[in-house]
Amino acid sequence: MPDNQEFRDHITTIGQHGKHVRLFPRKPEGKYHRRRAFVAVLLLAFLFLAPFIKVNDRPLLLFNILERKFIIFGVTFWPQDFYLFVLATIILIIFIVLFTVVFGRLWCGWVCPQTVFMEMLFRKIEYWLEGDTFRQKKLAGQPYNLNKTVIKSFKHIIFFAISFVIGNTFLAYIIGIDPLFSIITDPPSQHITGLFIMILFSAVFYWVFAFFREQVCTMVCPYGRLQGVLLDQDSIVVAYDFKRGEPRGRLNRQKVRSKLGDCIDCLNCVAVCPTGIDIRNGTQLECINCTACVDACDLVMAKIKKPLGLVRYASFRSLSEARKLLVTPRSIGYSVVLLILAIITLILFMTRSDIETTVLRTPGTLAQVTAEGKLSNLYNLNVVNKTYNELHLELKLLSPAGRIKTVVPDLVVPASDVLETAFFIEIDKKNLHSPIIPVEIGIYAEGQLIETINSTFVGMVK
Repeated sequence: MPDNQEFRDHITTIGQHGKHVRLFPRKPEGKYHRRRAFVAVLLLAFLFLAPFIKVNDRPLLLFNILERKFIIFGVTFWPQDFYLFVLATIILIIFIVLFTVVFGRLWCGWVCPQTVFMEMLFRKIEYWLEGDTFRQKKLAGQPYNLNKTVIKSFKHIIFFAISFVIGNTFLAYIIGIDPLFSIITDPPSQHITGLFIMILFSAVFYWVFAFFREQVCTMVCPYGRLQGVLLDQDSIVVAYDFKRGEPRGRLNRQKVRSKLGDCIDCLNCVAVCPTGIDIRNGTQLECINCTACVDACDLVMAKIKKPLGLVRYASFRSLSEARKLLVTPRSIGYSVVLLILAIITLILFMTRSDIETTVLRTPGTLAQVTAEGKLSNLYNLNVVNKTYNELHLELKLLSPAGRIKTVVPDLVVPASDVLETAFFIEIDKKNLHSPIIPVEIGIYAEGQLIETINSTFVGMVK
């Protein structure tokens, strides 16, 4: 570990005057990069294809915040299921904490959308158009001419086109693919708001991947900031084996390396880093565990006939004490809490009702006298149908003796929709033994009793 810790006082991508330092990482290659590319292809394929996949004519995934309607793998969730959402969010947070405690920032390097888009899509286009590190630096340093203008313009056109597709894809997860097609195909005047949101999404993604880039990880994302309190000496991270590598020394065939470590100070691990750090300095805020330095170091070790893994997945304890400990009291504690919450959520999900009915006596109203001399109370009815089938409901007064008269003749709840209406409860005066009595209402669907609602009946005449 270096004695000088000055590098921890600033971010590598921010210059002395606070300006963004443009990085030109070398094109990575190696077994880990191939594996990450394979994972990225699967993730990108799922991301762009999922909005087109439907289950029972419903989207596979929908996060409609505006209408407070969520569909996850074909199952519809409504605001009434908010408690499940809260529990699922808590489970996700604890899982992230547990996963980070044990495996470090594996999410950042392999699955995070920012990393996948930046390193496996936009950066690849830059390598294709502008070449590797040396050619990119040369192109950036030269004044604008026809060649540079064409290359840069073509690159940014492609960047914006991809950002437009990404923005629309994310929009499809919010409003659905069919409304999105309507916004795209209909005249712009019919969807001014939708068109504005579409352009805004595209512009944000373009700015992030064309200009802001890795600063999302180092300055915006809270996950990188939290790793300082989440990681411990037993967390598995991309790490440099300082015991084997130190002291460093340049490769010189005339020099005896018996007193030197395996690190030949080639700086290849620094050259490929997308955030510009030196992994040999230890775990740092900017490190996203992308394994580019692992591949770069392994290629060098293979050339000089040294064992691979000078930079590898390891914990600080395994490097310093030559032992590996995955199960710690901290990880056990998180695991127990995670398991308990998962079981509770699973039970609540399995007992979740497909139909939720809310009956409230209309506030501010007292009993009315009907033409038949009976007393009548007005009630509001709200029925949430979480199924994909249309429901025909019937209301019956179970107790006391009386009848229910609905405002509409037929109570029909469309599939995955809400019915809001009103009804009257009429009770004969002789059945009223106090000013306020309890009533029991039966909700029937297709002739079957599905729910019993308790409410009150006010016998005081207005």
